[in-house]
Amino acid sequence: MKYLLGLCAFIFLFSCDSQKMNSKYSVIEYEATPCFGFCPVFKMTINADRTAVFEAEHFNFSDRPSKDEFSKPREGTFKGTIKQEDYNKLISMLDRLDVKNLNDNYGEKNVTDLPSSHLRVKFADGTSKHVEDYGKHGSEKLSELYQFFEGLRKNQQWTKVN
Repeated sequence: MKYLLGLCAFIFLFSCDSQKMNSKYSVIEYEATPCFGFCPVFKMTINADRTAVFEAEHFNFSDRPSKDEFSKPREGTFKGTIKQEDYNKLISMLDRLDVKNLNDNYGEKNVTDLPSSHLRVKFADGTSKHVEDYGKHGSEKLSELYQFFEGLRKNQQWTKVN
């Protein structure tokens, strides 16, 4: 019985390591910048092992934001582990986007009150990609990805560390 449990534990640990090693994305980072309104301002960094850091600046937690929040200190730094199902969905969305072939810049900067998004991806092969999207309307698939990241702020378990 001991040997069987040991073998099962070994297979389980090996399968977790192989999944991490086979991921084509080593780090996925999303940053949302301010606008002249109440746009959430945050940066989220997700590693291949699903560990994540969520740096919340303003307008991330209140359902009724106000201008008073600008004078408050930043909301904090949080850590957590992205749920497996959500991580799988994120990877699927990135795969469908063909991140390496996206434009580096989207959006017209003639309007001065729109938020920007920054998608930064480090690949397991050592390459990286940074996509800046002023106005967050680069493409329908990119907009879906931004909404997904915005949802992760509220549907994951975050622990405040700072």
